[in-house]
Amino acid sequence: MPAIILLRPRMVVILVMAGIMLTSLILTSGNHNYWGAFGDNLQNENIVSLKPASEEQLSKKLAIIFPVNNNTDMQFYKNTWLRKYLYPVCDWSEPGCKIVCNKDSTYRTLEEKTFCFAREMKSFSDKEFFIKLDDDSFVDRDYVFDLMRTYSGWSKPVYISDHTRFGDPANKGTLDGVLYGNGKFYMFNFNLVRCLDVKFEYEHHPRNEDAVFGGMVRSGCGEENVEFVQENDDKIWHKQYKNKNKYIDLAYIKNH
Repeated sequence: MPAIILLRPRMVVILVMAGIMLTSLILTSGNHNYWGAFGDNLQNENIVSLKPASEEQLSKKLAIIFPVNNNTDMQFYKNTWLRKYLYPVCDWSEPGCKIVCNKDSTYRTLEEKTFCFAREMKSFSDKEFFIKLDDDSFVDRDYVFDLMRTYSGWSKPVYISDHTRFGDPANKGTLDGVLYGNGKFYMFNFNLVRCLDVKFEYEHHPRNEDAVFGGMVRSGCGEENVEFVQENDDKIWHKQYKNKNKYIDLAYIKNH
């Protein structure tokens, strides 16, 4: 006859108690995902690292790409919160310039300036976030830092703006139908910079410089691989800043 194993009552009680304690530990823990073995992924698949713990850490990861010309009032921007993050994009080398394109730019050649700063950004591997800001625009500081907290550590390219499709039948297959951000403000992460196609080509020029940036995104990153995020226009001012007792003309000289 097969052997029969008899458990003493005390042993049975101990085993039952141990089972109850283990089950309670699993069900009540809010800090660990014990269910991974069963195939449930409770983590955002785009998060690959812990988010920076402090605003000071975040601030070291931001660069504001700021195309300038002879009419740009740098004094105004240097007296705002933007000061420490500004990377002015200049035609020629001069004090305060962080990116120099070595070519005169006009409204009709702004697309060339866009290629210039796009190439330079690829070397900014110590930055996680970039903002391209026009010199007739302004953006709320807390809004920017909230976006950085939200998207810090994402493995996907992130592109934040008010996006629209660019109609350009003359550049079918390159710029036509490209999804691009409004030039006054667009924010993106280094993962987007990493895959930008800075050798992007199209036949007919000149074209809207921000649509060209969108073309670099589509050509190099693939729109299907990018996280497009709608901006909050209540936190961004273009040409005019109006808030409570302030009304400022940000484009006094109409060169845009």
